[in-house]
Amino acid sequence: MTVAKEARKLSSSLAVLSLLSVLLLPTFSCSSLVSALNTITHLPGFHGTLPFYLETGYVTVDEANDAQLFYYFIKSERKPEEDPLMVWLSGGPGCSAFSGLVFEIGPLKFDVAGYTDGLPTLVYHPYTWTKVCSIIFLDSPVGTGFSYSSMGKSYETGDTKAARQVHTFLRKWFIDHPKFLSNPLYIGGDSYSGIIVPVVAQKIAKGDQDGDELPYNLKGYLVGNPVTDEKFDNGAVVPYAHGMGLISDELYESTKKSCGGEYASPRNEQCANYLQSVNECTKGINSEQILEPLCFSASPKPNMVAAYSRRLLKEDIKKFPLLNSDLPLECRSFGYLLSYFWADNDTVREALNIRKGTVQHWQRCNHDLLYTYDIPSSIKFHLNLTSRGYRALVYSGDHDMGVPFVGTQGWIRSLNFSIVDDWRPWSVDGQVAGFTRTYSNNLTFATVKGAGHTAPEYRPKECLAMLQRWLSGAPL
Repeated sequence: MTVAKEARKLSSSLAVLSLLSVLLLPTFSCSSLVSALNTITHLPGFHGTLPFYLETGYVTVDEANDAQLFYYFIKSERKPEEDPLMVWLSGGPGCSAFSGLVFEIGPLKFDVAGYTDGLPTLVYHPYTWTKVCSIIFLDSPVGTGFSYSSMGKSYETGDTKAARQVHTFLRKWFIDHPKFLSNPLYIGGDSYSGIIVPVVAQKIAKGDQDGDELPYNLKGYLVGNPVTDEKFDNGAVVPYAHGMGLISDELYESTKKSCGGEYASPRNEQCANYLQSVNECTKGINSEQILEPLCFSASPKPNMVAAYSRRLLKEDIKKFPLLNSDLPLECRSFGYLLSYFWADNDTVREALNIRKGTVQHWQRCNHDLLYTYDIPSSIKFHLNLTSRGYRALVYSGDHDMGVPFVGTQGWIRSLNFSIVDDWRPWSVDGQVAGFTRTYSNNLTFATVKGAGHTAPEYRPKECLAMLQRWLSGAPL
């Protein structure tokens, strides 16, 4: 179905929905599909009343196994009745959406520099994306953040299952929040969510074929530093390392020749040996932001990065003291640890309305999920969605070596879209913030200069400007 046809369908369906909402809302209010909905005005660690609307709750996405997805919903601080609604999925897989909320695009952040001990302090984040849209931060899949199941089998998940459950979540959430159905809808995420986001968007786009009659107003999707396809993502590490001056010309040329320019899987012993040499040269580099120090890992890591580029230690909070003097501020990981101290605090859990006994110890990223990687590439979903007229924004922090922008550019070129607006700088406050190119089928690619693996975390002002322009349909 074309976007034009969907628009006509939306117009007629909204009238029906409006009547249904009047008739059915009393029923939903008595037996809500969103259980334990909680409106929050104050949070432990934040001084005073929250200057934005915050709601938390659980949605059952698997009745038989009591699988519950937990979410944080924050209304747009501008015009929530008109502004777009975005569903945000963090990467991993298994990284909590709270990470996106406090470290990337949400209205809260920790006072890292001022921390000494006890409950961390939260402050308002002026470059929050809720300046221009409402956001549902969703802990997905089950086993992530505060999402849980009372049946062990539900913790066995994977790409297809996770995407299906996000779709189920949205259907139920919209039934409980029908006034947001008319808002423009976008699906967003970064890192490993580059696999999940396009799949969820496609499920919504073809929802009518699956018996889902809700008139979603899907407009498009956006992915940042996205894991997409092993051939392109892993294959870009070597040329990226060479381009950034991390390996010599000689090593690059020898590796390129022996591997035939294909670095994702060694084609022979000589290729494997050269890839090991590349690994030796770069193992002291922080792959998520090559200019920052290599510290203990407490950040999202894409699972499809080649073995030779996986060099950060698995995070283990128990190994690190809580004293500020022992946790160097120049390590971004120090800030990540504060999320553990905050989320495992009893008063915080009470404020968030977390069900007791469901999640014993909160993890920012649960890397122990029983996860099946059954969607090896999301390229076909990008092709299908953009060919049907849905808008796409793909952006990359240009100092990320885990999912290099070089590989992202490669898979975008493989779509064979014509160039509408060729490579050029885009600016914020008179300074170059990155480079961008616009393709046919409403696909925009942008780099964010100086940013790492989750671009808004490193360049929040620039990324907010990028989002605002893109949502409004203006050139970056």
